[in-house]
Amino acid sequence: MDRYAPPGAGSAAGAERPQAEVRVPEIPGLPAGIPDGGDAPARHEGGEGDAAAPEAELTPPSAGDRPAQGKSPFQALTVIGQIEGHVSLPSQNKTTRYEHVLPQLIAIEQDPEVQGLIVLLNTVGGDVEAGLAIAEMIRSMSKPTVSVVLGGGHSIGVPIAVAVDRSFIVSTATMTIHPIRLSGMVIGIPQTYEYLDKMQDRVVHFVVANSRISQERYRELMFRTGELARDVGTILVGRDAVREGLIHEVGGMAQALASLRAMVRQGGRHQR
Repeated sequence: MDRYAPPGAGSAAGAERPQAEVRVPEIPGLPAGIPDGGDAPARHEGGEGDAAAPEAELTPPSAGDRPAQGKSPFQALTVIGQIEGHVSLPSQNKTTRYEHVLPQLIAIEQDPEVQGLIVLLNTVGGDVEAGLAIAEMIRSMSKPTVSVVLGGGHSIGVPIAVAVDRSFIVSTATMTIHPIRLSGMVIGIPQTYEYLDKMQDRVVHFVVANSRISQERYRELMFRTGELARDVGTILVGRDAVREGLIHEVGGMAQALASLRAMVRQGGRHQR
């Protein structure tokens, strides 16, 4: 039985069907002479009067697509948990170790790209000498410094909070002022109490020298009775710390960073 052959097909086996030549009309504005073929770019085949395809408009990148502007010129230092002294605390305690903080402060002071320091405090206090060492290091820096008391800046955290050029406290944060206490074995002799009194004077003198509170008022708050259930002292909440002259103003991150920028623009540290 004969096989069906489409019209125009040759009778000989294997004869190829001739390909029709396709002419692409020239479009005004496009370069001529592009050869026909599979790799040739597609052309607009509209009728006469059709306008050429408009060029794609460039849209500015969104905020999420913009490249980073570089690292911040300010360095943050956190003082959290309990300030650890010469004896290591149990592993479950959150601590701030002075042997880690002091080298960081030296690196910040020497780094030319760092223009200021912001200290974030949420501490219950801790070792007196370790806390004073951190406070003295911050106070001796040549770069502008600010602090923000978040949650709490208790006990030896008070000298650290006031060691900066400008101090801030959020409205819900607290600061506890109380006498120095000893842990462990205490020898009941007069020299022990004299030693405590001298160590307490170091804390009082530092706080008074770096804040607006008087020594008499600070000692009055330190030895107040009837406010703490198991101790003597005073708890200052937010604006109370500002009213007593310990902290400069109530504020948070935005106010602290704005103060740092202002000090950098002025080319120096804030005059207390």
